[in-house]
Amino acid sequence: MLAYLKRNLVAGILVILPLLLTVYILIILFQFADGILGKFINTYLRQSLGFYIPGLGLILFLVIIFLTGFLTTHFLGRRLYFIMDKVLRRFPLIRHIYPSMKQITEFLFASGRQQFKKVVLVEYPRRGIWSIGFVTNEGLQEARDKTGQELLSIFVPSSPGPLTGFFILIPRQEAIFLEIPIEEALKLIVSGGLLNTVSRSKIG
Repeated sequence: MLAYLKRNLVAGILVILPLLLTVYILIILFQFADGILGKFINTYLRQSLGFYIPGLGLILFLVIIFLTGFLTTHFLGRRLYFIMDKVLRRFPLIRHIYPSMKQITEFLFASGRQQFKKVVLVEYPRRGIWSIGFVTNEGLQEARDKTGQELLSIFVPSSPGPLTGFFILIPRQEAIFLEIPIEEALKLIVSGGLLNTVSRSKIG
């Protein structure tokens, strides 16, 4: 009887907890985004007109993001963004924070195929232990010249947070290429191997 109750309790937690955490995070994000602009505008509306608009700050925040993206990809936006990027990287404190935040944002929102080229298996951190890595480049020319080997630049992410990891250079022949989509490999890493996408793939 206790085992039956425990099994159903655990099953319920596995269903409810992710849903509650998702809703909680969305509410926090909504309150944060709405509070940036909505707090001031709604205060003015309440004092002047006697009413306020819930979510107005979030709507304005999304509009600003859209307009920023539009300007960045059109007209002189690209040039202005390039200048702003260079200026921010010169400030003493900002230059240590901004580049890292930019890399994390690009990793989260840019297409995976723009970040990584291919999924591979590599023997890391030692022989006999295999890790999933992502080919980021064909390697450094100077390293290739000095080693006499065709090297691949591999990023081996940590689990469950793939934003951090290790950068290694290995000979191409020591990398086993997998036919796994980038997104599926990331899900596998984040889940700590619970999502067994490797079993559905072929080694190339």
